[in-house]
Amino acid sequence: MKAIYPGTFDPITFGHIDIIKRASCIFKEVVVAVVKNPSKDTLFSYQERLQLVKNSIKNIKNVKVVGFSGLVVDFAKANNIKIVIRGLRMISDFEYEFQMALTNRDLCRGIETIFLMPSSQYSYISSRLIKEAAFLGADLRNFLPRNVIKALNEKRYSKTKINEDSSSEN
Repeated sequence: MKAIYPGTFDPITFGHIDIIKRASCIFKEVVVAVVKNPSKDTLFSYQERLQLVKNSIKNIKNVKVVGFSGLVVDFAKANNIKIVIRGLRMISDFEYEFQMALTNRDLCRGIETIFLMPSSQYSYISSRLIKEAAFLGADLRNFLPRNVIKALNEKRYSKTKINEDSSSEN
């Protein structure tokens, strides 16, 4: 049976990777689906996020990375996928994820959502907090793959450079 693990992955973290590894042990195939047009602004472009995810999980067997736009349930139905994987870090995630799971079920009967919890060392990691920490110069080796740290540092450097250039003009 195939499952889909959809997300923005802006950027992918060890918490995401932990969920992907867990799912790959349960399902014959796991499709990691990177949303093309998220409802929120992203630091990384769609192509950057897709490449970061591919490079970060390339050694996990039975997992493929694809991009998509639109509704997850439409993508799942078109690809004959019946299971949506969602990660739950903390109890605060549950209400939102539960609403989304019920909405997806109403939109497309026959598609179920399964919640997986990451290892405790990753249970508090969020992409949003990681980006904030990165821009403040934190050491992120315990939270992100090296390729993602490198990409974040490049973004940090380019944003810092832009801010310095615009400050010197004033």
